[in-house]
Amino acid sequence: MGMADEIKVLAGGAVQAGLIAAAPVFRSESRHEINAGYAIGSELLRRVASGEVLDIVIAPPAVVRELTQTGKVAADGQVDVGRVGAGVVARNGAPLPDISSADALKRSLLAADSVIYNRASSGVYIDTMLKKLGVYEKIESKITRYDDGVAVMHHLMKGKGREFGFGGITDILLYRDQGLQLVGPLPEEIQNYTRYVAALTMVAPNPDAAKVLLRYLASVEGKALFAANGIR
Repeated sequence: MGMADEIKVLAGGAVQAGLIAAAPVFRSESRHEINAGYAIGSELLRRVASGEVLDIVIAPPAVVRELTQTGKVAADGQVDVGRVGAGVVARNGAPLPDISSADALKRSLLAADSVIYNRASSGVYIDTMLKKLGVYEKIESKITRYDDGVAVMHHLMKGKGREFGFGGITDILLYRDQGLQLVGPLPEEIQNYTRYVAALTMVAPNPDAAKVLLRYLASVEGKALFAANGIR
């Protein structure tokens, strides 16, 4: 076995649970360490496009496609990590919204004291969904948006009344021991999935170790760990 390296990864927050689960298993098998940071899609794009030194980026396909076209990541060896659905989150003890159908969610939105979600790509979808449900203008005054999912979760942990939010299911599950609960996924007729792709950057300081990680992410074992943490 060769020398151990630290592999620097920049990823969307929705895959954090998968990377946390995979890191110790990958380390025991390869001796390489995963050093992961997280950001929303637009920030991922900006940082990699500006030449930030890291080994692997894990981002939605549109981001990876643009980075591939501009020569910032390698076209070869890219790995489809999986997809993450959107869910509804509420603090423990709060009145839980009925999200059993699109119509039920619409009624819950109208009855809510406040609705919280982010301004990232998943939040853009929530805007669209609310407009399709015909409630956006009716509830706009009680919507609060934050730049990322972390801020959404921290708001909800301190919230009160009939309040709930939206976020990636994997983001929500990270807070299940911190006073929040996953009410459930969005009803399938209005569900939205975000895919994530892993790619090697062209400035990777440890490309050989990074390629080992990419192969692990593509393996049956790696995919099973991610799937067990909501990234399927």
